[in-house]
Amino acid sequence: MLTVDDYGQIRRAHRDGMSVRAVARTLHHSRRKVREALACPEPRPYTRRTEPPAPRLGAFHAIIDAILAADEQAPRKQRHTMRQVFRRLGAEHDYRGSYDAVRRYIGKRQRRSRETFIPLAHDSGQRLECDFGHIYVDFPEGRRQVAVLIAVWAYSYCPFAIALPTERTEAILAGMVEAFEFFGCVPREVWWDNPTTVVAEIFKGRSRRPHPRYAALASHYNFEPLFCLPARGNEKPHVENRVYDLQRRWATPVPRMRDVAELNAYLRHCCLKDRERTVAGQTQAISQRFEQDHAAAMALPCHRFDACIHQAALVDKYQMVRFDSVRYSVPRTWAFQAVTVKGYVDRVEVVAGDQIVARHARSYEHGEQVLDPIHYLVTLGRRPAALDHSNVYRQWRLPQDFTSLRKRLEARHGPPAGARQYIRVLQLLATHPVERIAQAIGRCNHLEDLHADRITRQVQRLADRDVPGADSSLSPDCLLSVQVPVPDLSRFDQLLSRGELTHA
Repeated sequence: MLTVDDYGQIRRAHRDGMSVRAVARTLHHSRRKVREALACPEPRPYTRRTEPPAPRLGAFHAIIDAILAADEQAPRKQRHTMRQVFRRLGAEHDYRGSYDAVRRYIGKRQRRSRETFIPLAHDSGQRLECDFGHIYVDFPEGRRQVAVLIAVWAYSYCPFAIALPTERTEAILAGMVEAFEFFGCVPREVWWDNPTTVVAEIFKGRSRRPHPRYAALASHYNFEPLFCLPARGNEKPHVENRVYDLQRRWATPVPRMRDVAELNAYLRHCCLKDRERTVAGQTQAISQRFEQDHAAAMALPCHRFDACIHQAALVDKYQMVRFDSVRYSVPRTWAFQAVTVKGYVDRVEVVAGDQIVARHARSYEHGEQVLDPIHYLVTLGRRPAALDHSNVYRQWRLPQDFTSLRKRLEARHGPPAGARQYIRVLQLLATHPVERIAQAIGRCNHLEDLHADRITRQVQRLADRDVPGADSSLSPDCLLSVQVPVPDLSRFDQLLSRGELTHA
């Protein structure tokens, strides 16, 4: 095939007076090619004007259409490839034609049904898109995959990212609250896919029943919860692109962090630094466009949303409630009563009425027991043997003064009585800090007649001294020496007589 350089050489030779025959003989081209070059200044690209005929395939068009129609109801990863359709035609319908004819027919059919889109433009302050991305991070204990919640404004492309321990509902609620406070405003619409942690039930079209707590979040911040059609991630392209940014730009190479708090500080820095960038196709930086988003969006409410999920529970005979396959302890007072468990991303609170009766750090280990020894001090007084036969007390780490105290009490009063004396000291931890009790134990170490009552009195003296406004320089003996004068009742009689004269 002649190139444009060959065309130029032929046309210049003819321009200089050479005939078509002479040009063909000199440049070793056919006269037909020479005439084509003289008629057109450059070669015409090759195009297939008509498809090659496929007479053998014509009778199989209906069969191919039926196979492809059935594929629309099959799982996406279990649909026919072009090669598989060709094999079936040969094996089941005795097709003797070529694979290329099958490939061209299916390709033409797919091009006709291929989806096209209309470019969209969103108003400022209107739309926020949310999704999760996953990255690997090197922590001191090793490399671990981390889920990162990403929220992006559709108008300004301004991002927010936060690493969370899970993708559960309470984590999403906490992440959304952090995002709104990071932006300092609230959009009118928030778009998600259809995760079960956000969507409780999917109906026909775009109708959804959100998770009750996510619906409460939307009501609190007054935004409209909207969701993409199933398997239509292209309906929120801004956040999908930001997931790529997270993985390729912010987490490449693999970041090294001490903990999740340092990782979140790094992600926040990346989001703030990204505002200096100008997105392709726009003339303003992200920060300038976000100012328009902020001006058109809604203001934050006066108080923060309580980012947790609620679950009713009944305290069992072991003073525990179950939440998310983990058991948490509560005080003896609330045994066998109905309570409400509030699960946050970092803690669990047990509420009875309007009172928080227990608070624990959140555990994500299946089947674990999270127990507070103080919750069992009342029961321990009735069952002192549990002091040495229960993990809740065997694993309790107290200052060394407590261990020495028990040895002294058991040496003086005997093991059973000394253990009961020691339990009475432990029960003080329900109302006093461990430092105060350790200080009281230290002050009573010199006493030969060591007893729980003496330590209790010493703890109370330290507590009275720590009361704000109390004069610690006054000893109990000084307080007993204070005398209050007896009131003179004759003055009260004078006041009554004056009142009678006034009325008269």
